[in-house]
Amino acid sequence: MDITPHWPAIKKVFGDALNTSLHYAVATVNSDGTPHLTPVGSLILRDNPSGFFFDEFLQTLAGNIKQNPRVCVLAVNSSRLFWYRSLWQGRFRQAPAIRLTGTVGDRRPATPAELEMFQRRLRPFRRLKGYKILWQNMSKVRDITFDGFRPVEAGAMSRGIW
Repeated sequence: MDITPHWPAIKKVFGDALNTSLHYAVATVNSDGTPHLTPVGSLILRDNPSGFFFDEFLQTLAGNIKQNPRVCVLAVNSSRLFWYRSLWQGRFRQAPAIRLTGTVGDRRPATPAELEMFQRRLRPFRRLKGYKILWQNMSKVRDITFDGFRPVEAGAMSRGIW
């Protein structure tokens, strides 16, 4: 499936997933060929099939990207209300989860606009002690360009979504 015409729907699922899970799962491959999953809460999708994420604490992910920049990002809508409504109605109105595949770029300084987008997302946490420890000094990002997607399918419950 072509990703571009589905991008608004993909962004909706990703937004709902972040609101309920607070992170996405980013899959890379270790040097020995084993898979590695990293929770990333800083991924921000752009208006085209791309995005960026802050890279401050992601040593294993960074090492894996250096040897193979291909990744898979999983977003799952974990809202109990979403699941309850879907199970009650016997179908999903939107995909419960989506996998995006793409290529990650080199680490670079974040732009002021990217910093503002990230800080806006974190606004509810600004007065908490952990905010300063984790997020106050984020400054480096990586771009990610997505070239494919696969919705997580659940048989008849997800038929007709795409």
